Amino acid sequence: MRLDKYLKVSRLIKRRTIANEACDAGRVTVNGKVARASYDVKVGDVIEIGFGEKTVKAEVLAVAETVRKDEAAELFRYIG
Repeated sequence: MRLDKYLKVSRLIKRRTIANEACDAGRVTVNGKVARASYDVKVGDVIEIGFGEKTVKAEVLAVAETVRKDEAAELFRYIG
């Protein structure tokens, strides 16, 4: 699954267009490398997103095309 779509489905970022813009601006890294929106997300990848001063780091636990809102948190695990 594409990175921008995964960020939206997992609700790490609310909208796919915002996820796409964050990738284009270089604010999203996967496994320590700047990733494009078309990157193919796999289980075990570590995604880091820069939100201004704050960064969010999460490990991919599952990849699913569609998920209900209450199950979205099961797709990833926050890393301290």
